[in-house]
Amino acid sequence: MGRIQRALVSVSDKTGLVEFVRELAGFGVEIISTGGTARALKDAGVPVIEISEFTGFPEMMDGRVKTLHPKVHGGLLCIRGNAEHEAAAAKHGIKPIDLVVVNLYPFEKTVAKPDVKLHEAIENIDIGGPSMLRSAAKNHASVTVVVDAADYAAVLAEMRANNGDTTPELRSKLALKVFATTSRYDGAIAAFLGRTGGLPDTLTLSLPKVQALRYGENPHQKAALYGDFGKYFQQLHGKELSYNNILDLTAAAELAAEFSEPTVAILKHTNPCGVGSAPSLRQAWGLAYETDKQAPFGGIIAVNRPIDAAIAEAIAEIFSEVIVAPEFLPDALAILQKKKNLRLIRQLALPAAGLAVRSVIGGMLVQDRDTRLVSADEIKVVTKREPTQAERHALLFGWRVVKHVKSNAIVFAGADDKVCRTLGVGAGQMSRVDSSKIAVWKAKEAGLSLKGSVVASDAFFPFPDGVIAAAEACATAVIQPGGSVRDAEVIAAANEHNLAMVFTGIRHFRH
Repeated sequence: MGRIQRALVSVSDKTGLVEFVRELAGFGVEIISTGGTARALKDAGVPVIEISEFTGFPEMMDGRVKTLHPKVHGGLLCIRGNAEHEAAAAKHGIKPIDLVVVNLYPFEKTVAKPDVKLHEAIENIDIGGPSMLRSAAKNHASVTVVVDAADYAAVLAEMRANNGDTTPELRSKLALKVFATTSRYDGAIAAFLGRTGGLPDTLTLSLPKVQALRYGENPHQKAALYGDFGKYFQQLHGKELSYNNILDLTAAAELAAEFSEPTVAILKHTNPCGVGSAPSLRQAWGLAYETDKQAPFGGIIAVNRPIDAAIAEAIAEIFSEVIVAPEFLPDALAILQKKKNLRLIRQLALPAAGLAVRSVIGGMLVQDRDTRLVSADEIKVVTKREPTQAERHALLFGWRVVKHVKSNAIVFAGADDKVCRTLGVGAGQMSRVDSSKIAVWKAKEAGLSLKGSVVASDAFFPFPDGVIAAAEACATAVIQPGGSVRDAEVIAAANEHNLAMVFTGIRHFRH
């Protein structure tokens, strides 16, 4: 195949466009372009042929019809070296197009806006773009197709090395990216237009592979990471993340993000070992770590403030797998980077909403992510005794934590005017009473008193025994969803033991 002679450029995202096309022009490539892309290139002094001039047909209908033309798709789909194709092209005045540079209208970004209107979403459905991309990708034996600005440099590098042409290997790789992109794009449109009860009638997933992982949950399982993980997390130091690291750091980041005050969360196997909130991260670390000094070995630490030297020195005293923070100050980074295997992860953002997807035999389960919490005004006191202000503070803290503990989940917590902390965590038991017993045992092992503590339960107490166990552990208040057929018996037991109890009306099962 000869060098690239003609390129069709039409992009929504113009990042790096002018520099790229200017270099193409330097190779002698004829540039055809459309609408706003053509204007941007002309303004930059890049010679451009308007699409209407190339096709002999005007753009119309607010730009909806401009590239859906035989001279465009014939130029893309013509098989070079095929006598019949080339004869038809010559007969109809169709010139070959060797390079297509197209990225699509920002449909996903548009529909992500909370107040998006249907007509706005419809107008951001790209028709000509996917059509050109698919035509070019189908004929990638002859046509180079670029859908991602990140690939501009690779195309130019190959053109420099190959007398203005690209290799079949690169064209194949770029074509694969096109089909993955258009599949995801169509899936996003179908999901938006087919919403029923907030969920799509058809779920289409098309996610790029971010990286192959050494193995999955266990060494005999193959694994890879897909999606846009890098949009939310950036690794600053340490060896490659494992499958389990990624699960754990995601859970840890979501937990730390629940709190507005400086908070430290320590997790192991996605369950909190300890959580503390205080005026400083260093204080919060002490509260979280004291909950359980054994489980954090090899655990995940997440904070919701930049890590400074004070907390970095404290964390460095134990072995951790991953630390997640919005930022690492230079002194802290210097301290923690001395541990060559410790993964340091900058949390760039977290999605405000979205879907949670889990595989099952024969399909997938899909639900909204559990972002619901309750405020102090929403909880309902159901006992004779009202919780004190300190108890309320601790109850709401415990409720935020228990949401992130595997069911059946029980959290003992304590608070005063300045700090909140976990005192004992019981997770993942078949009986809620068993989870309570484990939480009490963990507190005893840590040398922490439960006198005056509060108890948070992720789901209702089906029997009075759970509340009685809390009272026997010297807790003074309970927060739970309520909703059991035996609520009256549970409330009576709380009153009998002088417990304050509040209902949230919301359950936080975490299977």
